[in-house]
Amino acid sequence: MAIQSNYTSFDTPRFRKVSDDQVERLHHASLEILDRTGVRLYEPEALQLLQKKGVQVEDGTRVRIPPGLVEWALSVAPKRAVLCDRNGRRVMPLERHNVFYGSGSDCPNVIDMRTGERRPGRLQDIVEATRVCDALPNIDFLMSFCIASDLPQETADRHQMRAMLMNSTKPILFVTTEFDGCVDVIHMAEAVAGGAEALRRNPICACYINVSHAMRHNQDALQKLLFLAGKGLPTTYTPVVLRGATGPVTAAGAIALANAGELAGLVIAQLKREGAPVILTGGVNDMLDMRSTQDIYSDPTNRVMLVELAHRYDLPIFGLTGCSDSKLPDEQAAAEAAFSIILETLAGAQMAHDVGYLDGGMTNSIEQIVICDELIAYTRHFMQGLEVNDLTLALDLIDQVGPDGDFLASEHTRKYCRQDWYPRLFERRSYENWLASGGKTLRQRAQEKALKLLETHQPELLPAEVQKQVDAIAGLV
Repeated sequence: MAIQSNYTSFDTPRFRKVSDDQVERLHHASLEILDRTGVRLYEPEALQLLQKKGVQVEDGTRVRIPPGLVEWALSVAPKRAVLCDRNGRRVMPLERHNVFYGSGSDCPNVIDMRTGERRPGRLQDIVEATRVCDALPNIDFLMSFCIASDLPQETADRHQMRAMLMNSTKPILFVTTEFDGCVDVIHMAEAVAGGAEALRRNPICACYINVSHAMRHNQDALQKLLFLAGKGLPTTYTPVVLRGATGPVTAAGAIALANAGELAGLVIAQLKREGAPVILTGGVNDMLDMRSTQDIYSDPTNRVMLVELAHRYDLPIFGLTGCSDSKLPDEQAAAEAAFSIILETLAGAQMAHDVGYLDGGMTNSIEQIVICDELIAYTRHFMQGLEVNDLTLALDLIDQVGPDGDFLASEHTRKYCRQDWYPRLFERRSYENWLASGGKTLRQRAQEKALKLLETHQPELLPAEVQKQVDAIAGLV
């Protein structure tokens, strides 16, 4: 609490699930895993960088990383990262408890918002999702929404990046299938930003690197990490632990293991280029539903602990929010998305992705993204906290109106009523007025809004010369 003469304010709301002592135990457990058990690295350059620091390589690929090297990497990695929009404006400072929200990527299926059909994703779905996200005020960054199944998979990632660059100015978190795709996508971003150095200074994108296993780091993931670190560009490095399958079923063990895998990546990035920006997730700790053997996105055990561990390191954070295991944009989807949005926001998950995900990450939905945009607006208003001063207490007004008057016509009401939150999608009218306007469900209203945005919103076009460069890299020229 801070007191300044006539002004009393509280910081915005915060939530912690894990104590400082528990965070320290998780950290030290991760250090022990790296030092005692070690990891396998399937990329020669990563092994060579560690060998230069005195780390021995066993069985050709296995290394045990000493705690001192991990602590060094934590000390030299940048404490913040800033992502820019397509015009170079620094719109996403990943620091403190700032939270930014983005869609997800690479779902094999989509919900067709015109027919309601669940079907394989196409490039046009990425185009439309990007245009809608460009128009939504509470979606801060983009991912590629789905896999373009109508394109050759060897080159689809280039077309997905091209679609995002063409149809929005917002920052992009990209995924590529292979290392070569990562190189091409960065060349696209450099063309848009004005060159390699311009992109390094004002990065318009970051790479999301999926690691195959917390203790078995695949060559493709390591090649991407080394390439991006060498260029000084931001990236996540995300080993996923599926509790009970690829790691302990207990959350503490799974978090410690996932975090160990991520710290291994942090060390390698800093050895490649000291000060390379890495966005931590604290590891990904998913539930394996033992009844169905499904990977569960919205289980409550998945929430916030990973973010808290990343906050301990005071490094940029990659979070997960706005997702559901429901198969459709229904009541379950809205409930699970709302819980994850408010919880991850309270914990300070700075770069929170996967808004709109359904079906455990197997399906994406533009309608669900539109619904989540409204949920994020609600959450952002809640996070403003409380302002207490003479004007907001309004004691003179209360005395003036007294027990016999009302406040409706007062200047104070006219001035401050606009500070309340008024939804653009949620329904607040009377039952009779709602019914008279068609009695539409939330999903129907979200569908109408998305289609209206596609009809009316025109994204800012890329300059013609830049478009030619991007097209050439994508193989269209």
